[in-house]
Amino acid sequence: MSTTPKPPLVPPFTHETATLKVRAAEDGWNSRDPQRVSLAYTPDSQWRNRAEFVRGREQIVEFLTRKWRRELDYRLIKELWAFDGARIAVRFAYEWHDDSGHWYRSYGNENWEFDEAGLMHHRYACINDLPIQASERLFTWDASGPRPADFPSLSDLGL
Repeated sequence: MSTTPKPPLVPPFTHETATLKVRAAEDGWNSRDPQRVSLAYTPDSQWRNRAEFVRGREQIVEFLTRKWRRELDYRLIKELWAFDGARIAVRFAYEWHDDSGHWYRSYGNENWEFDEAGLMHHRYACINDLPIQASERLFTWDASGPRPADFPSLSDLGL
């Protein structure tokens, strides 16, 4: 096992590095660890998430803590849509349930912009929620870890 740290994924992105950046973001969010996720963003990062505006790492941690208290058994898949220079666009879907046991699949798009160190300084997310039955769930890997490498992508799932 190598102890050499991986080089950061920094702009300008190639198809390969943009794809790796998207998967790294997915894995981070699937950890459901607000502190860990916040470190991928600049200290003064600016977000628009639905109709909520978030500024800086402290607010990111607060936002994600609230989110994952409400969105239980959260599982996310992200897919690269486009990239150029320091920007990446993704589409995503995630499944979760509320504390009453009602399941949802949330669909959305995000636009990201990164600084020269590869930290995201702008994130714009548009998201829609679709109520689903538990029997309609597609994201069924063990919630204690990231999506397995052999688990289908959004495109493979027809989403």
